[in-house]
Order: sequence, then C-alpha cells, then structure tokens
Amino acid sequence: MIQTAENDAVRADSYLTLHYRVSLDVTAAGAAGTADGADRGDVVSTFGSKPATLQLGAGQLSPALEERLLGLPPGAHRVFELAADEAFGPRNPSLVQRLPRKVLEAESDRIDYVAGDVVEFNAPGGGRYAGVFRSLDSDYATFDFNHPLAGQPVRFEVEIIGIL
Repeated sequence: MIQTAENDAVRADSYLTLHYRVSLDVTAAGAAGTADGADRGDVVSTFGSKPATLQLGAGQLSPALEERLLGLPPGAHRVFELAADEAFGPRNPSLVQRLPRKVLEAESDRIDYVAGDVVEFNAPGGGRYAGVFRSLDSDYATFDFNHPLAGQPVRFEVEIIGIL
C-alpha cells in the first residue's frame, strides 16, 4: 500500500485495518496471577486471526480506546494500560435495575436464566439493548445495564496494519 500524506497517521475519522486485543488484568481483579502481575485474560483479540477493519467515530471502539489510536502511523504496535473507569467508563449503580417479571416474560421465551446471562430487550424505535441478568424473584428480575467492562482496568494492545 502506498502511503500518502493524508493517511500517514490515524485521524479521528480514519478507516483502519488493525489487530487489537482488549484484556483484563486478572491480578488486579482479584484472581490468582503471576508475581509480576502479567496474568491477563483476553476479552477480545484479533491477533492470530483475521484483522479488524473499522472506522473511528462509528462507535466500534470506546472513545478512550479510539483516543489512544490517534496519531499512530501504519505499522505501529503499542500497548496501553487504562485505569479502572477510563476505558469503558465508571460503573453506574443506577443502571442496575429491577424490572417487573412480566417485562422479562414478554421479552423472552424463557425465564430460566443463570446469573451472568446476557438478555436482549426491544428498545423503542426498533433497536435492541442488552442487560446482564443478576437475579429473579416472584415479582422482579434484576439486570445490570452497565457495559460489562465498566469500572475495570484494561490493557489495550494494537497493531496498525493500514490506514485507508
């Protein structure tokens, strides 16, 4: 690929081909790890498989992750450590909600969920949104609508293959 001045570095509206990995610091999360804290769990990774193609600003990555890409040239390989609350925002307690059981029954064919299951709901206007099932009693189902990585430190590794 011939590089021109306009695609020498990642911009806020760039189309990119890249490998990336988002991983959790499982040691910081309280799990057993190595003495140097290097034990990490991948949440998503394209390394070792087909690279991703995405457009910055389209919501495919969180704004904090996109910000780390700005200014990187093709071929750059970087690792960024993002503090808890930074990559996917802080946890918002108001996003843990109790919904009437009848709402869950109207949205789903089943109610035999296990804590941690992701349940999708219809949104006004035809969209969809998801919540993580937490519990169910005779009248209410409790869901967490926070991003699953909200409030957690993450490691973001990226290799820029091309800027389109």
